[in-house]
Amino acid sequence: MKTRLGLRNMLTLLLFCFFTITTVAAWAAPQAELWPRWEAHNAGSTTTVDHSDWATFLARYLVTDHNSGVNLVRYGDVAEGSRNALSSYISELEATAVSGLNRNEQMAYWLNMYNAVTVRLILDHYPVESIRDIKISGPVFNRHPWDAKLVTVEGEQLSLNDIEHRIIRPIWQDARIHYAVNCAAFGCPNLQPVPFSGENYSEQFDAAAHEFINHRRGARFEGDRLHASSIFTWYETDFRLPRSSEGDIAGVVAHMLEYAESDLAEHLRSYQATEFRPRPRYDYDWTLNEP
Repeated sequence: MKTRLGLRNMLTLLLFCFFTITTVAAWAAPQAELWPRWEAHNAGSTTTVDHSDWATFLARYLVTDHNSGVNLVRYGDVAEGSRNALSSYISELEATAVSGLNRNEQMAYWLNMYNAVTVRLILDHYPVESIRDIKISGPVFNRHPWDAKLVTVEGEQLSLNDIEHRIIRPIWQDARIHYAVNCAAFGCPNLQPVPFSGENYSEQFDAAAHEFINHRRGARFEGDRLHASSIFTWYETDFRLPRSSEGDIAGVVAHMLEYAESDLAEHLRSYQATEFRPRPRYDYDWTLNEP
């Protein structure tokens, strides 16, 4: 009898450990791993991609004056015609020879593709309380949407993770990208009301970084402890200091100081100068970004 109980307890423990490890692995932020296939570009190209249909959708359904300070999408109000127009826009992007564009146009292309596909994903499964409720890919114990192949570009099937972590992050290596891709959550940096373009994306990055870091979901202090978005720990290596091969909180704070307004900046400088500072606390609200 004792032997049976011992085996049962051991099996229970093994299953618990397996489930825990699988869950942690499933939600760990993916590393930036270059897919060399997408490095091709034409530096001399003057071709521009038309994002006007995406602009029309955003103008009609994005709420930018909500009292939460978060830009929200009126998913429940999206008309059938608008859904069809959104799908047509994504189809036009899929049919674009992105490898023939210059680097700036490619950046705008991939950012708008990511955000439009995410919105369509929500609409295809609406109503949902969170994007994490869309269980169409990932390991059996923790299904999620980010590895599902949702579009096909130049003959390659792509997931949202492919676009963000195998194309955008490793090719451009710009930490401000994290303020541009939107995961349909309250905790995410805002979905921008104007599509990215090859000409405006860098300015929009700076505006989005300023907007997010100075909102309480980006960074705030409670006493002497920094509370920050989980983005800054998931992707800490993206905010590393120059000549540093590892990510650390010093790089995150230095990055925040580039955009922080006076009160936050004062707290950050004090925190930066403190030798024995409390560890930051990170959080993220996965609630769907709708009114």
